[in-house]
Amino acid sequence: NPSRPPADETDVLDAYSRAVISVVEAASPAVVSVFNAPGDQRGGAGSGFLITPDGYAVTNSHVVGGRERLSAETADGDRLDAHVVGDDPATDLAVMRLSARDLPYVELGDSAALRVGQLVIAMGSPLGLQATVSAGVVGAVGRSLRGRDGRLVENIIQHSAPINPGNSGGPLVDTRGRVVGINTAIIAGAQGLGFAVPSNAARWVVTEILRFG
Repeated sequence: NPSRPPADETDVLDAYSRAVISVVEAASPAVVSVFNAPGDQRGGAGSGFLITPDGYAVTNSHVVGGRERLSAETADGDRLDAHVVGDDPATDLAVMRLSARDLPYVELGDSAALRVGQLVIAMGSPLGLQATVSAGVVGAVGRSLRGRDGRLVENIIQHSAPINPGNSGGPLVDTRGRVVGINTAIIAGAQGLGFAVPSNAARWVVTEILRFG
């Protein structure tokens, strides 16, 4: 049948689909949408992800926006209060804690092991569309990007998984379901370019915040 692709091509597509589906099923329960606390009229929303079962989560510093209190919605639709544990604008990372326990969580992987061309999956709430998934490949590693405070953030990961406002703070995940980056920015007018803070930087920042605040 000329309308059907060759068997080997179908197998490749199935393998790609299976890889993405497996990652989404494993990691998406740990992804949260981040909102202003009730009564806070300031604009802004984003994404985050849980790294411990007792509610610690990572997001972007610019999603936190100097707030001490936030609201987070889990994949199950539960809206929880969250407070900011620590904020590091220099790396555009922040840690918050949700007021719940026994939550699903994901592990931070080794971003130094990333290779150009590697499949990655972005998760978050672009434009308020919760539980959105997009896939792409690592386009470059070791980029430098100016943070919102003007400081240079090093070792940024460039990738092609489509992201939009609201994806900020959401995880960039490898095919083993480990977080290798935290989506942080898009360049206005660019197409197919996303950027993420590497997970190794996030691990260091999270450790420092949890130890010293």
